Amino acid sequence: MKRIIFILLKGLGIVIGVILLYVILSLIIPLIPVGAEKTNEPKTIELYILTNGVHTDLVVPVKTKYIDWSTKLPFDNTKGKQTDFNYISFGWGDKGFYLDTPTWADLKFSTAFKAAFWLSDSAMHCTYYKQMKVGKDCKKMMLTEKQYQNLIQFIDSKFDKDASGNYILIKTDAVYGNNDAFYDAKDNYNFTYTCNTWANNGLKAAGQKAALWTPTDFGIFQHYKN
Repeated sequence: MKRIIFILLKGLGIVIGVILLYVILSLIIPLIPVGAEKTNEPKTIELYILTNGVHTDLVVPVKTKYIDWSTKLPFDNTKGKQTDFNYISFGWGDKGFYLDTPTWADLKFSTAFKAAFWLSDSAMHCTYYKQMKVGKDCKKMMLTEKQYQNLIQFIDSKFDKDASGNYILIKTDAVYGNNDAFYDAKDNYNFTYTCNTWANNGLKAAGQKAALWTPTDFGIFQHYKN
């Protein structure tokens, strides 16, 4: 019995140690900045980072000469089916969190456990906006045409596609409003690769300021205080 208790306590100690290490690294590593790419090319395309206090989205124009996102993510896939939007946001994340957890009060242990340990699928949440309002929760930067092309490739690569190369709509009533929709995405959410890690990597792909690594939105936005 003593041996069993010792093994259980040792296992508990390891778990607590891993959690503490994760928390410490989550606070320290995001402080290490990745500088913006230096370029003399004109910056003509808007990019925004938008947070709801937990989750970071990347927001870009609906239409440029390089891509019209509404052809890949039809307005008809939203409840409102409006077409007069200027921007679209992309947020990659855990499918269970997105579809089964409308509020934190609805969060189940099974959902959190699966998300933390690579056991569930992911989804892309796409929302249309008429305008963006810069503030503490929304920061604006400008991209060169090359940087935006890199960002397009980054975003596109995360979508699951059917045999014809089309994005796969998730048919659900768990949307957040009239102007958003969910799509199947690649890879698995986990405690080292979160929705914010994805957005942070998107900033790197676009040659913008970012954290070396971060699982939180704060880790991103602290580099955009001004």
